This record gives sequence, C-alpha cells and structure tokens, in this order.
Amino acid sequence: MVQQRTRKKIVDTLMALTAERGWSDVTLEDIAGRAGVSLAALRAAYDGRAAVLEDFFRMADEQVLEKVDPGLAQEVQRERLFDVLFSRFEVLAPHKQAMRSLMRAAFADPLLAIELNRMATTSMAWMLTAAGIPAAGARGLIRAQAMAIVWARVMRVWLDDDDPGLARTMAALDKRLREAERAAMGINRLERLVGAARRPRSRRDDAKPPEEEGDLAEGRPT
Repeated sequence: MVQQRTRKKIVDTLMALTAERGWSDVTLEDIAGRAGVSLAALRAAYDGRAAVLEDFFRMADEQVLEKVDPGLAQEVQRERLFDVLFSRFEVLAPHKQAMRSLMRAAFADPLLAIELNRMATTSMAWMLTAAGIPAAGARGLIRAQAMAIVWARVMRVWLDDDDPGLARTMAALDKRLREAERAAMGINRLERLVGAARRPRSRRDDAKPPEEEGDLAEGRPT
C-alpha cells in the first residue's frame, strides 16, 4: 500500500505541473518523474490524473474540517457556511494558479467540467455538514449541488482577487450565499403550497402555520 506521504507528494506534483503547464499538458509520466516515483507506484496509488485530482480535493476538505471552530455553532447557518467556505479559499491559496489552469481547461473540456463538478459537489456536502446543514439524501444532494454552483461562481472572483484580505471574494461569497438563501426560501414556500393543496380540507384547516425561525437548510431567512 502506498504511504500517505507518497500520495501527498504525487498530489502536490500534479498541482505544481498544472500550474506550470496547464492540465492538458500534464501526463502520468510527468507526474511520476517529478514526484520521484515509478509508474508502477503511481498506478498502485491512483487510476489516473482525475483520481489524483480527486485526492487533492479530499485533502483540502480534511484541512478545512480540521480548522472548523466549534464556537461557530452559536452562529446562524449562513454565517457558519460563510466561515467554512472562506476557510476553504485560504486552504487553496497555495494552489491558486493550478486552480486557475483547471478552470480554464474545464471550459474547453466538458468531461473535465463534469468531473470537477462531481468532486466539488462531494466537497460541498462536507462543507455543509461542517456548517451544521444536512447534506444527506435527495435534499442534501440538491443543497450540495447548489453550493457547488455558488462555489464555482465565487471562485472566479477569488482567482482575480489580489487583495491580501480577499475583500472582493468575501463580498461575492456573502452575496451568493444570500441569493442561495432566498432561492431556498422560494422553493420551501412552493413545497408548502403544493403540500397544502394536496391535503384534505379537514387536515388543511388543522395545519399549523410554519415557524418563523430562520433556517438556511429549510429555506427560511436567517
């Protein structure tokens, strides 16, 4: 079994080569040669470049999850999610050029775009969980996909944000999360209307009004 240290070396090599050459010009031979491992060792660890990239996403997830502040539990969900996602940008900072190259490559390669979306959706499920927002089941998948879209849009701002404090990135992240919250509110209201229309009149009359407490996961304002 390939040691974790070797896997990290391979992952770091992929990201360094991607930053230097662009995703499309990086080969498995390049990765093995730069990382100082044999092709056999590389094959033992990964099925291909996409698998190495997925491991990079997983390692980034782990770093973010390790940094989650337990004190965030006292914050509203949107603020918790903001802090978690912003922490992810901080974790990715050393690989900014590689992420820029990946984004460019995805525009020209639909298969890469699909893979990146799948990886991002998995990561966002973990970010939602870290923020205390349910990410399991069909609803959780929808939330994770929505967050992957939010993430991609804010990342475009982050890639061009040279401010050490990332002011533009913070503003874009706050804006997109508020938009997502409003969209969730609309969907939740529609579900309630449809549910009320389907209930028999006797049950409809006895139904309690929805709570007013804010909840991003349930589509209520925070």
